[in-house]
Amino acid sequence: MFSYNNGRPSTPPVVKNIIIANCIALLATTILPMSDEIIARFALFNVESPFFHSYQVFTYMFLHGGVSHLFFNMFALWMFGKTLEIELGSQRFFTYYMVCGIGAAILQLGVGYAEYAHAVKAMGEYGAMYLLQIPTVGASGAVFGLLLAFGVLHPNSTIMLIFPPVAMKAKWFVVVYGLIELLFGLSGYQSGVAHFAHLGGMLWGFALLYWWRKRGNIRF
Repeated sequence: MFSYNNGRPSTPPVVKNIIIANCIALLATTILPMSDEIIARFALFNVESPFFHSYQVFTYMFLHGGVSHLFFNMFALWMFGKTLEIELGSQRFFTYYMVCGIGAAILQLGVGYAEYAHAVKAMGEYGAMYLLQIPTVGASGAVFGLLLAFGVLHPNSTIMLIFPPVAMKAKWFVVVYGLIELLFGLSGYQSGVAHFAHLGGMLWGFALLYWWRKRGNIRF
């Protein structure tokens, strides 16, 4: 059950608690003296890196690179997650969010390993060493899964973009955004952005939604 304020449902519990957890994590990496150690332990590193631990596929999605990175992810989580949690139920929504975030990490690890193997062949292990020290952080993979879910469950809903300021149906928004991420990922454009993690969140979300549909848990 959700409480209502002025006839509108308040932020449901899973969305609210994820936002709180992400904000606490940013404060920890900003103000605590062991912030570098937190990143080294809980961000996502290449599987060949000495910093890599299997639990990072979960913990990385609660860390962010700064206030703006956190804000845009949490705003998207709040904007799309509220509707999805109410429709799917809190337990199923949490499962979906985690599957998308962990799935995004798995794809990112696969791409990162391939990039490292290619760099070793081209430059040798010493030349490729820098790839082992680049962490991946952020809830973007899970959030992209939410965008995918909203587009699948509400394909004809209108989304107003901020830049460019145009209205677009949710289904086309998802398709266009997915193609842009694929293009950027393959081209190497914006190399500091984990484009394949974004795609991983969308792909795992798509698979889970259709599995639930096949089992009769949801309809769309």
